[in-house]
Amino acid sequence: MKLGSLKQGGRDGTLIVASRDLTRAVRASDTAHTLQAALEDWGNAAPRLNRVYELLNDSHAQTINGEEVFALDPVALAAPLPRAYEFVDGSAYLPHVERVRRARGAEVPQSFYTDPLMYQAVSAGFYGPRDPVLVSSEDYGIDLEAEVVVITDDVPMAVTSQQAAAHIQLIGLINDVSLRNLIPGELAKGFGFLQSKPRSALSPVFVTVDELGPAWKDAKVHLPLRTQINGAAFGAPEAGEDMQFSFADLVAHAAKTRPLSAGTLVGSGTIANQDESRGASCLAERRTLETIANGKPSTPFLKFGDSLRIEMLDRAGHSIFGAIEQTVRRLAATE
Repeated sequence: MKLGSLKQGGRDGTLIVASRDLTRAVRASDTAHTLQAALEDWGNAAPRLNRVYELLNDSHAQTINGEEVFALDPVALAAPLPRAYEFVDGSAYLPHVERVRRARGAEVPQSFYTDPLMYQAVSAGFYGPRDPVLVSSEDYGIDLEAEVVVITDDVPMAVTSQQAAAHIQLIGLINDVSLRNLIPGELAKGFGFLQSKPRSALSPVFVTVDELGPAWKDAKVHLPLRTQINGAAFGAPEAGEDMQFSFADLVAHAAKTRPLSAGTLVGSGTIANQDESRGASCLAERRTLETIANGKPSTPFLKFGDSLRIEMLDRAGHSIFGAIEQTVRRLAATE
């Protein structure tokens, strides 16, 4: 099934069930008012939400459970989880890590191949799929990062990867915005990201793993993730290839010393393949390849007014999560 949130009902939005083709939707208030509430009672909520999903796809009903069926408008959507208790982002695609380090003449530590990289990201608020990316200055080095994200139910501390897989309930897309020119100074302090990692944007809907069919295998999504910048194709690397750590591995890593609350998001990191012809999922990747080839980058970071689109299609060409479509905009004094 496919779940999203309307920009109604306060900071956590109003839960909706969307049709498979993303054209129709219905509020799910009979089951839960918010997606967070549904995730906290997932064993009871999921079957009820799935029944609504079946009715939405299999009939032309104008109402379901007393709620009006309406045309789905991505502009009216908040992020499926407008805010979450936790968002941890991995870096599971080592081709990206290898290139970045090679560009500055550094080796990849052997531990990177057995122990995932991960950091604590902003979860107090996510952009909706059509919200602008707000930044104070272009000098910060504005970059997109196209990633896949999974959402868990309650995960006990110290689960194994095999156990963690059963706690992955939803999958979505994320634009993990990075301010590249702020990163070196922050990392030099030895205390991690803060100012260089602002709010991220989430796809119009999250979907249950069964929606992916055979594309969900070994806790990985085996489909290309497509990115456009200013209407031009930028990259379509395969999300299931060259992923050193599965989502089950990443969830288990995050839960090694603490439980994860229902509604925790775990990101894949920037998707990258060894096959460079498939393009990139972030500007830093392309700039790194340019540096390796020519000694310096030639592609600029994002400017105010630039647009981006991130989307994943199934093998029949249908959008699974809907598209993240954003414009980069200067932060106004009143925002």
